[in-house]
Amino acid sequence: MTILTALAVLGCLTFLLAFILIVANKKLQVREDPRIDAVEQMLPHTNCGACGYPGCRPFAEALVSGKVLPGKCSVSPDEGRAAIAKFLGVGIGAEEKRVARLACGGGNNVALNRARYHGIQSCQAASLVSGGGKGCFWGCLGYGDCEAVCDFNAITMNTFGLPVVDIDKCTACGDCVEACPKDLFSLHPISHRLWVNCKNLEQGEAILEECQVACTACGKCAMDAPDNLISMINNLPVVDYSKNHQTQIPIQRCPTGAIVWLDDKLGIIKGAESKKIIRKGQRQEGIS
Repeated sequence: MTILTALAVLGCLTFLLAFILIVANKKLQVREDPRIDAVEQMLPHTNCGACGYPGCRPFAEALVSGKVLPGKCSVSPDEGRAAIAKFLGVGIGAEEKRVARLACGGGNNVALNRARYHGIQSCQAASLVSGGGKGCFWGCLGYGDCEAVCDFNAITMNTFGLPVVDIDKCTACGDCVEACPKDLFSLHPISHRLWVNCKNLEQGEAILEECQVACTACGKCAMDAPDNLISMINNLPVVDYSKNHQTQIPIQRCPTGAIVWLDDKLGIIKGAESKKIIRKGQRQEGIS
């Protein structure tokens, strides 16, 4: 009899708890806007984070809530963004395209390697061994970690061992930024065409023994730049992009071409007084 009573009490208690959970689920349920699923299906599902959200689902939620506009997604094609805008009844939104920029021009035709690295062919691995062996501590190591992590095939290694970004394919996802152990990549609006193509922090021409296109901190670009557009910080020119930076004046007197102008069709443009580099092969020690 005692066992039957215990079972009855347990059964009633189970039923009561189940009833409470059912009621609580109905009362506390947060109903999700069905448009979120529809918008998510219209997104590219790359979860790259270029929009500023950790994935396509959170971005879809932000779109439906009106926090952002479809133009924020740099991966979707124009027709994809237009379809989302039409579905939600909003504007597409104007968002300036951002791309990954590399702050190094020191390919193997102008920069020396002072040590031979034998191991995993990775910049991350090589950097753990005395910084990678390149004469310029801040220079690109050239093993292509950035190329390997780019899911959009926007980065290729050129013949001089430097990564080249295809601005049409780049989505500014930031994977290359995280992959580079030398912190040479950063994400910038495409309008940032005045570019410091070096991260060397040493002052003086001694660095030219290691890399012929390194910044020597001569300061000519800062002196020539209008409206204090460029400041010398830690022996490196820094462009204030909040000011009018659509000028090629600062690049003209740079003796090494460490500060350049980036053109969509012509590529990297150096100033009139920059030393011309014509070497096509790898630079060897003892060769100027």
